[in-house]
Amino acid sequence: MKVNFLAATIAGLTLAATSYAFAADRNVTIKNQTGYAIVEFYGSNSGTNEWEENILAGQRLNHGEAVEINFDDGTGNCMFDFLAVFEDDDRVTQENIDVCKIGTFTFGE
Repeated sequence: MKVNFLAATIAGLTLAATSYAFAADRNVTIKNQTGYAIVEFYGSNSGTNEWEENILAGQRLNHGEAVEINFDDGTGNCMFDFLAVFEDDDRVTQENIDVCKIGTFTFGE
């Protein structure tokens, strides 16, 4: 009887954790404090090997500006990789960002 209770408890906790991942807020404010404009920004599920589309879509994120991005891609995943491309073509990659736990991510400072 204890084994069945333990199995049911573990299954319930797994379901609760999965439900949390799907219900989690994935809105993150991206701030640019680098001194340079970000001209492309990509945020892709860490489980993929390719960058998704440019989220800025032709816009710029100038020094001192911020943009709020919803990273909910429908997979329930919270771990994302970020790629910022700057006006001088420098690139900065940050991997394994938990978008379910952070509200703000700052490039620079």
